Amino acid sequence: MKRVFLIVLDSLGVGALPDAERFGDAGTHTLDHLIEAAGGLDVPNLVALGLGNVPGVTRVRKASAPLGAFGRCAERSPGKDTSTGHWEMMGCALEREFPVFARGFPPEIIAEFVKRTGVPGVLGNTPASGTEILVRLGDEHVRSKKPIVYTSADSVFQIACHETHFGLERLYSVCEIARDILNPHGVGRVIARPFVGESGNWRRTYNRRDYSLKPFRPTVLDRLSAAHVPVIGVGKIHDIFAGCGVGESVHTEGNDDGMKKTLELAARVERGLVFVNLVDFDMLYGHRRDAAGYRRALESFDRELGTLQSKLRAGDLLILTADHGNDPTFVKTTDHTREYVPVLAWGPGLAANVALGTRSTLADIGATVEETLGLPPEGPGRSFLSELAA
Repeated sequence: MKRVFLIVLDSLGVGALPDAERFGDAGTHTLDHLIEAAGGLDVPNLVALGLGNVPGVTRVRKASAPLGAFGRCAERSPGKDTSTGHWEMMGCALEREFPVFARGFPPEIIAEFVKRTGVPGVLGNTPASGTEILVRLGDEHVRSKKPIVYTSADSVFQIACHETHFGLERLYSVCEIARDILNPHGVGRVIARPFVGESGNWRRTYNRRDYSLKPFRPTVLDRLSAAHVPVIGVGKIHDIFAGCGVGESVHTEGNDDGMKKTLELAARVERGLVFVNLVDFDMLYGHRRDAAGYRRALESFDRELGTLQSKLRAGDLLILTADHGNDPTFVKTTDHTREYVPVLAWGPGLAANVALGTRSTLADIGATVEETLGLPPEGPGRSFLSELAA
């Protein structure tokens, strides 16, 4: 009975893709640049697996004989957001980008949102940093009870509301209405962004929810579930795939809690896929351009990684990767960056020191998951399972 633990270090890019300039992201490199800015990185378990041996990584020490397989994946889909990366990883690559709204959402969309939700209007309706817009509009939101609506370089309709003054369940309700309004427009995600606190001290909470479009075609998750292979989503995996193919969803409150829940699953799950997203790298450190915080988060993860490795057994496969970049030193924007993502694969008894090279699509990861769990890969990816055989 085999198990796969697939952990997405959300936003840990390893260098600009060849087309990064088209996205305004030429020269970005999340991993190398955060190390330069933060003055180092102490991650012995990641080094042992081969993080420093990944093509294009120059600031992490190379292992003379990595314990696992190492490489990087290019993103074939146009885009650089969460849904695009995760969907391609599971075999649903995009042919065209999700729509974005650089000047805010059209008046007709906002008017329908106001009419159907019954709110007294909206604030913002502009691209913005999630923390900056709370500083600017938090007081007015509490006074007027108007939701704060904002977007970014991603295809997102984000709604920020105070958990007490507006109500958490009410926020979820208006997000569901917004999702229905935006389906015909193809907007990737509606995101509930609840916050708490008082004027001058607003704090976002882990009660965030993502209301995603459904993937355009069946994914690896759907095929595993149809074959009665358990699929457990940890963190925002359920939301990213609109629940499609996810049998059990485990809520988390940050990276440390995500790893705690993953360790608990390693103790009780007998077979199937444990698919984990660790969002803090992106949400707290990439978008906030906090290289030192990103370093601390990676070092904390590395310690938990060692514990997880000790819990795995013969037949298990651990894959570490990312969904896009978010270079914390990139000052042009606070958005994601268009980068390669790393791939590290390891399991007790599997081959060591395997160079996976540069893969042409993130879908190779999903194909490997599928084959490991006993299904013939059907998606566009090429499995690297045979390369892991000892």
